[in-house]
Amino acid sequence: MLDLLVKNARLPHCTQCCDIAIHDGHFSEIAPQIDALASRSIDAAGFLVSPPFVDSHFHMDSTLSYGQPRVNESGTLLEGIALWGELKPNLTVESIQERAETLCHWAIARGTLVIRSHVDISDDRLLAVQALLEVRRKYAAWLDLQLVAFPQDGYLRYANNRSNLARALAMGVDVIGGIPHFERTMAEGAASVKALCELAADHGLLVDMHCDESDDPWSRHIETLVFETRRLGLEGRVTGSHLTSMHSMDNYYVSKLLPLMREADIQVVANPLINITLQGRHDSYPKRRGMTRVKELLRSGINVSLGHDCVMDPWYSLGSHDMLEVAHMGLHVAQMTGTTEMAAMFDTITINGARTLGLKGYGVVAGNPADLVILQARTVQDALRLRAARLFVIRRGQVISQTDPVMPNLHLGVQEHSIDFML
Repeated sequence: MLDLLVKNARLPHCTQCCDIAIHDGHFSEIAPQIDALASRSIDAAGFLVSPPFVDSHFHMDSTLSYGQPRVNESGTLLEGIALWGELKPNLTVESIQERAETLCHWAIARGTLVIRSHVDISDDRLLAVQALLEVRRKYAAWLDLQLVAFPQDGYLRYANNRSNLARALAMGVDVIGGIPHFERTMAEGAASVKALCELAADHGLLVDMHCDESDDPWSRHIETLVFETRRLGLEGRVTGSHLTSMHSMDNYYVSKLLPLMREADIQVVANPLINITLQGRHDSYPKRRGMTRVKELLRSGINVSLGHDCVMDPWYSLGSHDMLEVAHMGLHVAQMTGTTEMAAMFDTITINGARTLGLKGYGVVAGNPADLVILQARTVQDALRLRAARLFVIRRGQVISQTDPVMPNLHLGVQEHSIDFML
């Protein structure tokens, strides 16, 4: 007997419905029709069934700290960094963990079961590392949390970050991070990229750098990151996050850069909500859009995924950890409103994110762990347009979140109308 049978499911990029059989926490069969006994059956009613959403870039240690110790009135990246520096002395393991666990609940309700979170190691106490390692352990049954050792104050700029990063890795952090554009000079930024990539090569780890999160077209640490990736044989294991300086670079230089990134199999993470909010703050008009060249990167065969980055913290005052909202903003900023472009944008928060994080066994495929989301939408386009309700969130074949369909009822005189906003 099956543990769960999902009937009449519509998978992304498929026109026909199918049935999905789940046994022992794994997908056992996916076929047009499955006639089998199951302990539980869910009729998806032709709605979209997706693998869980992947947040490829987040900061769980600072999340939900909005207003502590004050609000970022300028809205700039640098004031956010300064605010976080003011807050750090007052942090405790308990406060970080409490906020992070609340965020995990929000993420699960939104169907996001995979998160890569950068964790600040510039606090010598490594409180955030301790807290998020415990959150990772505590929530492992419900979501996958991958942690990046992030030297927020600069790997070389803050003297203790070398030893702090080594300690964080020894404690169990998964990925090596960096922030070369925040080092004192361009030369030190390049040196930090070299040192961190060599460390990753020595330890057999992935790399994810906050790279060129700037409006400065001459912030070109991505070029160094590409070079070190090839030199050290790290192809496919290195991510450049943000890359917002690419929105200011001239097209000739980018035409050289894109093939180099493709050769190195660099993964790219854009953060539409934050990039469009923080970048271009020094512009009057014309005003730059802020996000990296997502459309051009995808056309060049480079894997691009998206991150929420922040929720109610020193950098961003909004958010509920909704990856469909992230993709919705992304397709607007990137002007990707064509049918195939919107489908590609949906991939940036699902299969592309899984590739960025190096996940194994991801996707609605027989033999994989049975993780999925049933959305109140019939197409990928509708899911993005409506930021559709997550009717069921399923982890290892078990329903871990359920939402009633969103269906406003109009009372217009003697007539009543139920509205689902779908044609």
